[in-house]
Amino acid sequence: MKDFELDNRRYVIGGVAVFIVVVYIIRLFMLQITSDDYKKSADSNAFLKKIEYPSRGIISDRNGKLMVYNQPAYDVMVVMNEVGDHLDTLELCEALNITKEDFIHRVTTMKDRNKNPGYSRFTQQLLISQLSDKDFSLFQEKMFRFPGFYVQRRSIRQYNYPYAAHVLGDVAEVSPADIEEDDYYIPGDYIGKLGVERSYEKQLRGEKGIQILLRDAHGRIKGRYQNGALDQKPKPGKNLTLALDLELQALGERLMEGKIGGIVCIAPQTGEVLCMVSSPSYDPRMMVGRQRSKSHAVLSRDDWKPLLNRSLQGVYPPGSTFKTTQGLTFVTEGIISPTETAYPCYRGFVFKGLRVGCHGHGSPLPLVPALSTSCNGFFCWGLYHMINTNLSKYHNVHDAMNVWRDYMVSMGFGYRLGIDLPGENRGMIPNGDYYDNRYKKSWNGLTVISIAIGQGEVTATPLQIANLGATIANRGWFITPHVVKKVEGEPLDSLYTQRRYTKASRVAYDYVVKGMRASATGGTCKALAHYDFVACGKTGTAQNRGHDHSVFMGFAPMDNPQIAVAVYVENGGWGATYGVPIGGLMMEQYIKGKLSESSMRKASEIQHRRIAYGTVER
Repeated sequence: MKDFELDNRRYVIGGVAVFIVVVYIIRLFMLQITSDDYKKSADSNAFLKKIEYPSRGIISDRNGKLMVYNQPAYDVMVVMNEVGDHLDTLELCEALNITKEDFIHRVTTMKDRNKNPGYSRFTQQLLISQLSDKDFSLFQEKMFRFPGFYVQRRSIRQYNYPYAAHVLGDVAEVSPADIEEDDYYIPGDYIGKLGVERSYEKQLRGEKGIQILLRDAHGRIKGRYQNGALDQKPKPGKNLTLALDLELQALGERLMEGKIGGIVCIAPQTGEVLCMVSSPSYDPRMMVGRQRSKSHAVLSRDDWKPLLNRSLQGVYPPGSTFKTTQGLTFVTEGIISPTETAYPCYRGFVFKGLRVGCHGHGSPLPLVPALSTSCNGFFCWGLYHMINTNLSKYHNVHDAMNVWRDYMVSMGFGYRLGIDLPGENRGMIPNGDYYDNRYKKSWNGLTVISIAIGQGEVTATPLQIANLGATIANRGWFITPHVVKKVEGEPLDSLYTQRRYTKASRVAYDYVVKGMRASATGGTCKALAHYDFVACGKTGTAQNRGHDHSVFMGFAPMDNPQIAVAVYVENGGWGATYGVPIGGLMMEQYIKGKLSESSMRKASEIQHRRIAYGTVER
């Protein structure tokens, strides 16, 4: 009879044997094909691939003054597979001027694949970055005692001046997220973190090179593999020329000492940002080398938030500077005639129990003197008539509100302008849907009347207010503001060369310009009248829970304008208190190239004037 038990046993044994063979085949496949551990080990015994880092592009101002450059630094690298069992840790720490605990922490962090995903014991890993010349010299003398340790020449950023920290930004070691996002980087590399260092990182960083060095069985370098035929030379980063005028920037930062706020100056015909001040600020030289982390932590804890770029990220009520947008809209839409004197002002807008106050002046007024005297009543009546009394044209208040919103957006409000710096805020321009949701569709022009004078839900950044000045100076168009004037060897993005036109008419702009000039000769900006160039301006006194904010927006000269300015001083009071004098000094500095003696005295007086914020003076 047939022995079925023996047959089954044979099948089981055969199956086990086949399974073992399959397992071995899979393992061999993984070792030889999918895994590169042995290849790395073999390559590391024969070759040392040494990265050569390019020099980072330098940064200059519009007049060629060097603002950011490179200085040599040294990183200590280690190949853990080459470190012997007899490493004298104490002697190594003494040579590197670090403690044993620090060394152990660095090695542990380096081997942690969560913090260092690119770790391999066969390749160079960063141990210590940015050794000083002194520490490098001491280590170099003893380096032959520590096999597996190498020195990589690098460079660190240096800043010539204590200005423009928010525009320039800084450079720091890459994070795991940076490495995951761009495979150009490996642990220990540096990347721009803020400012133009961040937004123009790919242009500034250049391209890495590599040297392939041949080693003998004892790990000693024997020369270049194939006489360097396979080496790649690094390509230096591209240099940047900023649109900033360093002297103008320095003046702006001096004038804002002891104050919170910002100044933005734009060249109207090009969109180039001539100056961007955010106060309080910090010295960019604090954020260099191994002290960066400590300095950043200190600045982060500062209650006055010096790391915040208020010119770009601060959102404020634009106040009466916003009345220019209302005049442009009302004239273009036919809500008012530029010469009409139909709107009364009884110390403000007074209607159906609602009152928006105003200072004393003649009434009624047409558009030009209404802008000159900054009449609240005039612009409140204009908005009320647009939202409430033109229903045959706009059908309902919702649609009228959206038409108004479209005008504001075309003038650069409500959305990011697209400046070539990270972190820009969009501000706030409400539309019909916003008010429908907020007031359950029960609202009208009186409900939202405060937006006519730049209050209520309307907010803007100093950059947007400066851009408004540039748009009025150009009589209806602007180029997206940008801080970089030129990138070596490549054109600017077309966004920074093309004109963007608003919805308002040329006729409306001509009247608004006349109103701003009248303000400078005898209205709220009359402090501009003594300059020997023809300046135009508009003040703003933005209401606040504490003291009002002092705001100014203007440009000069009136024809063929060279500079548009926005000044925002938190809790500075009337627009004429801080905004106008600071704006006038900035115009004079740029147009004339220097301040007169009387202006220098005024600048010194403003520089040393402090504003009390709460119980603390800045």
